[in-house]
Amino acid sequence: AELPPPYTAIASPDASGVPVINCRVCQSLINLDGKLHQHVVKCTVCNEATPIKNPPSGKKYVRCQCNCLLICKDTSRKIGCPRPNCRRIITLGPVMLIPEEQPAQPALPVQPDGTRVVCGHCGNTFLWMELRFNTLAKCPHCKKISSVGSALPRRRCCAYITIGMICIFIGVGLTVGTQDFARRYHATYVSWAVAYLLGLICLIRACYWGAIKVSYPEHSFA
Repeated sequence: AELPPPYTAIASPDASGVPVINCRVCQSLINLDGKLHQHVVKCTVCNEATPIKNPPSGKKYVRCQCNCLLICKDTSRKIGCPRPNCRRIITLGPVMLIPEEQPAQPALPVQPDGTRVVCGHCGNTFLWMELRFNTLAKCPHCKKISSVGSALPRRRCCAYITIGMICIFIGVGLTVGTQDFARRYHATYVSWAVAYLLGLICLIRACYWGAIKVSYPEHSFA
């Protein structure tokens, strides 16, 4: 995403002598008449805030990719956007040293590689740092495990059903084909039990993967 242009605290008067400044989001002119005592002003076109002064002592400006202007401590390394339709987690870069006479500069938001995932258990959104889907994720809110995407549980459910049915058919074949042999050598019953047990375990695992909750990705970071 394109970074916002550098902030400036210098307002230029227009033709009528009224101080104005360009909005740092839509570049519209903002009338500063009677607002020069404020730290930020709000654009009447896009309703976004633009700073006209350095931030208060110990604070710094950060602009989210949704254009929301945030004010946080200058030592902060992570900050969350408060807008309900964004909720982006911004990781801030190192603090830039600038001369005191220069206006404040925005910290560079660095988006982590990952995706926002909606938990299939509690419905909360969390950041999943894996670069691929079809994996298991643990929700930090409800602490429950779910599958990111439905392909993994579907694939494993089918695989366990197939293996389980093969084992059961083998067990049935052994039972029918080795009855006489088993009467003489009772150890043959062990092979029957192993085949049926493996088939049962695979079918139980198939039920697990068929019933697992699925969490769906919201969107990926660019």
